[in-house]
Amino acid sequence: MKIEQIYTGCLAEAAYYIESNGEAAIIDPLREVQPYLKKAQQAGARIKYIFETHFHADFVSGHVDLAQQSGADIIYGPTAVTNFASHIAEDGEVFHIGELSIKTLHTPGHTPESTTYLLSDKEGRPYCIFTGDTLFIGDVGRPDLVQKGAQTMDEMAGTLYDSLHAKILTLPDDILVYPAHGAGSSCGKNMSKETFDTLGNQKQVNYALKAESREEFIAQVTDGILPPPQYFAKNAAMNKFGYTSFANVQKKGMIPFAPEEFEVTANHTGALLLDTRDPQAFAAGFIPRSINIGLGGQFAPWVGALITNLKQPLLLIVEEGKAEEAITRLARVGYDYTIGYLEGGIKAWKDAGKEIDTVDSVSVNEFETEFNANPGLAVLDVRKPGEFEAGHLESAVTRPLDYINEWTNEVNLSGTYYLHCAGGYRSMIAASILKARGVDNVIDIAGGYAALKTTDLKKTDTIASH
Repeated sequence: MKIEQIYTGCLAEAAYYIESNGEAAIIDPLREVQPYLKKAQQAGARIKYIFETHFHADFVSGHVDLAQQSGADIIYGPTAVTNFASHIAEDGEVFHIGELSIKTLHTPGHTPESTTYLLSDKEGRPYCIFTGDTLFIGDVGRPDLVQKGAQTMDEMAGTLYDSLHAKILTLPDDILVYPAHGAGSSCGKNMSKETFDTLGNQKQVNYALKAESREEFIAQVTDGILPPPQYFAKNAAMNKFGYTSFANVQKKGMIPFAPEEFEVTANHTGALLLDTRDPQAFAAGFIPRSINIGLGGQFAPWVGALITNLKQPLLLIVEEGKAEEAITRLARVGYDYTIGYLEGGIKAWKDAGKEIDTVDSVSVNEFETEFNANPGLAVLDVRKPGEFEAGHLESAVTRPLDYINEWTNEVNLSGTYYLHCAGGYRSMIAASILKARGVDNVIDIAGGYAALKTTDLKKTDTIASH
């Protein structure tokens, strides 16, 4: 028996490879499927099943491509409806992989079709559960993603409580819990950095499982949920209805353009220029009106949160050899319209004598000196609301990056703004968007709030009124 968790940090997503006696199964695969096919081929195994725990909202699954290339059956739990060939399992239906068995446990609540898969060993002993977004380590799935006109968030939370107590918490304490996500995912609000645990330990430490009543569970699980990123519903639809093959997306995107061609293509197509370099490298010199979302951070989720049109043509500015990675990570969240990249990167652009823009950056000491001389400086804190509440500069205004498309119309184009986040990744994204939208005077505070905390500037842990 082999069970391998394949964890992708950028998406905080876990797929699973299961193998026994020459047969294999994949649970919740990512968009690019070659790694799964290669793994099975090297083991001399045939991929028999692709188990989907639900219609994922935060990434595009590789289920359709993987089924076509491996011949495996796609399995969903009860109530799922797809536009492609799939097997809709009955509650309690059992599937066999070599000497192992996998039992379908319908566990609605996160979504109506959410399903947990119980794996038992060759002796029939329960060994682990693949819980998808029903049960996380330290949390449970958010209950607010159901489509409008169906159940309310509170009703779904109640359904989730029923699923957990009827189907999961009755299982042996020593079985392992393998969820679809870990800390950093927007699918929950209190996920642990650990990516698996025993069910017994989760009963002791998971706040949602310790709720003393259904009503308390509903109140706790629904409290403080931020609106889901705009791309969630679009990804869920792609997973339900199908999508362009990943190979075609790659082929279309891996087109190198010399600087002149790049400029002409950008003008003719209306493509968004996406610069994926490190924030400080971007600040030192970038193509005017390009947006910086660095590959070194949570690249794909931020693309999904901020670029509202999945069909927006994209032209990439990347570090040498990073185009394929960028295209892959974009496709994971449904952005399939990359049409090429700048050959030779920003150096080629500069060598061609093309226009360059910059973002000014100041150290916290420089900012402190400037602020003391001019206390009226406009400071925008682009961290999440919870981070702001936990501690912020008294003079700062909370303007979360997540909602920049909603608050940029409040910004004075001729004003000067100092921006910071926790460390510098998000503030550079915000700075690039403001610059692209006509705000020339944006200044990044290097080191973010982590560095600002070391200064003597006044700070508070409650939201100030402005």
